[in-house]
Amino acid sequence: DRSRTIFLTYAKALEGGAGTALAAAELSQDGARLENLRDLFTMSRGSAAGQHFGSRVVEARDGTLFVTVGERGDRPAAQDLGQHNGSVVRVNRDGTVPADNPFVGRDDVLPEIWSYGHRNPQGAALDLEGNLWVSEHGARGGDEVNAVHKGANYGWPVISYGRHYSGAKIGEGTAKKGMEQPAFYWDPSIAPSGLLVYSGKMFPDWRGDIFIGSLKFNYIARLQGDPLAEVAQISTPATARVRDIIEAPDGAIWFISVGNGAVYRISND
Repeated sequence: DRSRTIFLTYAKALEGGAGTALAAAELSQDGARLENLRDLFTMSRGSAAGQHFGSRVVEARDGTLFVTVGERGDRPAAQDLGQHNGSVVRVNRDGTVPADNPFVGRDDVLPEIWSYGHRNPQGAALDLEGNLWVSEHGARGGDEVNAVHKGANYGWPVISYGRHYSGAKIGEGTAKKGMEQPAFYWDPSIAPSGLLVYSGKMFPDWRGDIFIGSLKFNYIARLQGDPLAEVAQISTPATARVRDIIEAPDGAIWFISVGNGAVYRISND
């Protein structure tokens, strides 16, 4: 079934500053405006910090909604299950909490949380089996691609493959029991943005490959394999600060270049 409902996130004014909110609205029949705009989810508290909003919305195959939330520069909050900072949350289309979320029933955990220990996830998409993947900014080095699992802890700021911008060590090292390892990481950082797992519809050889834009080095990374590896870089004058990347209905690839202020299409026609 299809509807004219659009889901979006925005920085909402909250007590203490701004915070990520998820909203829904219907696109008017003439495509000129949004109607019946309403909030579905608002993170637990706002922050005066201007960084690490890191928000994407992904509709899962069961109709629930995944929303990525950056830690807003508050590193310890990413390990605090009483806050939404640094988490992936999952809600129903009406904003209610799915009964099978991992922490439902625990008084000390916000029930919307699906996974935590994230820093600043700026890309998110489902793979061909319906599993969620995210790309997220590390500090200096340590940008990550993560396969997101129910209830999992992705370690920030306890473990990381990067360092603070000052050069100081982050946390306790690169691994710790009970914390997930990234499927892939970059050092030096590329500032990863939107993420796409490709169906293979127009380019069969790319089926299942992951495409991620680089804001820093102006290219689109193509990753494949197990273990995951970067196998190619699509770099042209069009790929200036790639912010997001999606697959079109015909299998072409659309991406947004904020460096050029344009949307581009990759196709074989």
